[in-house]
Amino acid sequence: MAKVKTSFFCQSCGTQFAKWQGQCTACKEWNTIVEEVIQKEEKVAWKSETSTVKKAAKPLRIHEIDSTEEIRMNTTDSELNRVLGGGLVPGSLTLLGGEPGIGKSTLLLQISLKLPYKTLYVSGEESQKQIKMRAERINPESNNCYILTETKTQNIFRQIEEIEPDVVIIDSIQTLHTDYIESSAGSISQIRECTAELIKFAKETNVPVILIGHITKDGNIAGPKILEHMVDTVLQFEGDRNHIYRILRSLKNRFGSTAELGIYEMQGSGLREVSNPSEILISHKNEELSGTAIATTLEGMRPLMIEIQALVSTAVYGTPQRSTTGYNAKRLNMILAVLEKRAGFRLGAKDVFLNITGGITVDDPAIDLAVVAAILSSNEDIPVGKDFCFAGEVGLSGEIRPVNRVEQRIQEAEKLGFSTIFVSKYNKISLKNTLIDIKLVAKIEDVVSELFG
Repeated sequence: MAKVKTSFFCQSCGTQFAKWQGQCTACKEWNTIVEEVIQKEEKVAWKSETSTVKKAAKPLRIHEIDSTEEIRMNTTDSELNRVLGGGLVPGSLTLLGGEPGIGKSTLLLQISLKLPYKTLYVSGEESQKQIKMRAERINPESNNCYILTETKTQNIFRQIEEIEPDVVIIDSIQTLHTDYIESSAGSISQIRECTAELIKFAKETNVPVILIGHITKDGNIAGPKILEHMVDTVLQFEGDRNHIYRILRSLKNRFGSTAELGIYEMQGSGLREVSNPSEILISHKNEELSGTAIATTLEGMRPLMIEIQALVSTAVYGTPQRSTTGYNAKRLNMILAVLEKRAGFRLGAKDVFLNITGGITVDDPAIDLAVVAAILSSNEDIPVGKDFCFAGEVGLSGEIRPVNRVEQRIQEAEKLGFSTIFVSKYNKISLKNTLIDIKLVAKIEDVVSELFG
């Protein structure tokens, strides 16, 4: 009987060790090293019978390389197309991560049912009947989607040879296992080996593959970090399960920008694309209330109108509280210090709570001016006009600094019916024939005099 070969792997970063030790020398994490069986058989190509011998690649001068734009496959989902950078790239490997129950399987099943290409949806977690029940709610009529419940990669590739799909979806990579590794499914070596087989398949056949990946309690995709380095695109599907809205972000994208954002609404019939995000990010109220201001921000190429809510109250306890949701707490402290030093507002003995509605997190410094307006509105208990919006960065000396692509922000505000927008005096604006009133401000004092007299 052959001796079983084992090795030790770090579950955090995937580094291999000859023996067990308490701390990983690569990522410095403790108690993450586990033993796995790595007895391997002789490997064969994923498509051994019909595979052809590929010619060795030759080095080319850079001007000899074909630079024509890659043809992309339309997913029929405008939000996913935007996040991917225009659609699926043939031969690419995309990894979709997210919390359990957030809607990853629903999103990819919905896309596979609507794709005009022959699609193979491989599930290792649900039966065909369960998938059929969900598919009937989403899109009962689809002739291009094939459902396969299988976890062994060799059997999956056998079915791929017969069906010859244009797109392959795997739900999920943690459930797959290959005969070449003897450790259990979901282990470091199994995930890495199965992903390597799928990469080889995708690159040789030019068929795009989409993987679903589980995430850990820390919010990272489960398995070794090397998994994210192996794939071409890493998408994150996030949101609160108690709310109906979901956000799709790109954490890594070799074929496009990582700054784009896709927004969906969870409904009984599946996920609805939200083409106008401002409808969910701005509260609809009949009366004007103090402590709210509208900011114009950018996520990639998409302008968004978001609502900033602030509450300023007298501190009950000795130390004032500073609490933020969706905004950088250190930046809030900086803005409060600027208001106290430069504008003369006594906020040091008051509690300040700040919230960005819609459950999104924004890092754009252009929302500073709206944060200032919301805080002062709550402090003075005077509402800001509901037709006012803001786009400006606040400097440490109290000046309003210019922001990038201000004209796109102004056009979005005008399109949504706002009457006035406050921007920096130092922004160069060449827009003509605009219906919106553009207020140019240089310091915080100018903003205060315009809003509160």
